[in-house]
Amino acid sequence: MAELSTAANDPSAYTPRGMALHTKILLGLVVGAALGIICNLSFRVPADAANVAAIDANGNGIHDTLEWWAIHVADPLGRVFLRLVLMVVLPLVFSALVLGVLGLGDLSRLGRVGFTSLFYTLILSGTSVAIGIGMVNLIKPGKRLSPEQTAQLEQAYATEAGDKVASAEKTKPLEQILLDMLPENPIQEMAGALDGSSKGNGMLAVMFFALIFGVALSMVEESKRSVTVAVLESLFDASMIIIGFAMRLAPYAVACLMFSMTARMGGGILVTLLWFVLTVILALSLQMFVVYSLALKMFARRSPVQFFRDSQDAILTAFGTSSSNATLPTALRVSNEKLGIPAEIGRFVLTVGSTANQNGTALYEGVVVLFLAQVFGVELSLPQQLTVVLMSVLAGVGTAGVPGGSIPLIVVVLRSVGVPPDGVAIILGVDRVLDMCRTTLNVTGDLTLAACVAASEERAETKRD
Repeated sequence: MAELSTAANDPSAYTPRGMALHTKILLGLVVGAALGIICNLSFRVPADAANVAAIDANGNGIHDTLEWWAIHVADPLGRVFLRLVLMVVLPLVFSALVLGVLGLGDLSRLGRVGFTSLFYTLILSGTSVAIGIGMVNLIKPGKRLSPEQTAQLEQAYATEAGDKVASAEKTKPLEQILLDMLPENPIQEMAGALDGSSKGNGMLAVMFFALIFGVALSMVEESKRSVTVAVLESLFDASMIIIGFAMRLAPYAVACLMFSMTARMGGGILVTLLWFVLTVILALSLQMFVVYSLALKMFARRSPVQFFRDSQDAILTAFGTSSSNATLPTALRVSNEKLGIPAEIGRFVLTVGSTANQNGTALYEGVVVLFLAQVFGVELSLPQQLTVVLMSVLAGVGTAGVPGGSIPLIVVVLRSVGVPPDGVAIILGVDRVLDMCRTTLNVTGDLTLAACVAASEERAETKRD
């Protein structure tokens, strides 16, 4: 395997000397959020102001000038970085997964790694949803929201909620979802994988095709496949170099995205949904710092403190971008260079995990469903709550690794247990903030999974020797 270029391999190649990348991203997060909150407080329109309609056309309490700057300047500038990263996600995913399969060698090892990954994924995802539902039953955040607050939130986000419900109407039955993992046209699936316009199963279909292609390529004589392998290695290296260029912009892009969000939203919505936000964050924290730490100690034989320290770049990138797909290149680099996970295992586990191992998303979906059930006075029996657990785990597997990708699936789960699907409007105001938090858990979970699988493989190889 050809060595990655310096730009892709060395963080100092795209960070100023003397300041680490994760430090700059953290600084960007803080500065962007602080400026956004200051502007939000400074540009609020008083209810008794003259000509309110002229300076607050949307009626959201924010001066139109600030909203214009947030929507038309800060947000696009922040999304330049995301576009640079997302434009190479598909070639990166395809090449990384095929090369990962080839690197694993014989099919028995591929099957062992795949089974081990699935085993740990089910354990971690199931645990995350159980923690989320347990916290909702303990704290009961839905009981703390007044009818007036509920009605106000529903009215404020009614239009956006309608779009999400309409999107959920397109959800296919389970048997069709499983069938669509086998793509009729892989190119078509690749074209629509990131924006949801694919005919079949999007990214999962692309990954399935890459797995099948990698397995088939491993069976071809080495002399005949060498050219194809060289092309895939070059594609992977070139994708990582482009990521290296994009990472130069990451701290500034994160600052712009944070400014855009906090300038428009402010802190009022967080106060209204304080108990819900605290419940989600507490559940995510328990999964991240307790469950993952135990998994790392028990299965990976690693120090959790050192693991989290080495994973800082990926964790902060996930928090700033709210996208598992956009964080994948950074996670691949961190896995190999900082955590010392073998490249072939990291490529296989992290590439599949960016879509299939969504612990944070599964947890969040379970919390939202029970929270809204409490808000609307819908009492869910134990079998119904177990249904929520199962559907949340399965929905986490199929959720797109992009900002807000879980909302349509939440609507599906809501409908299945008799909770009004339009009620999703209540949580849309804080969804972006919590999306950042759950994406952080998703990415950390992928790295934890890769560490556990790598340790399992090392033990298996030792026994064989």
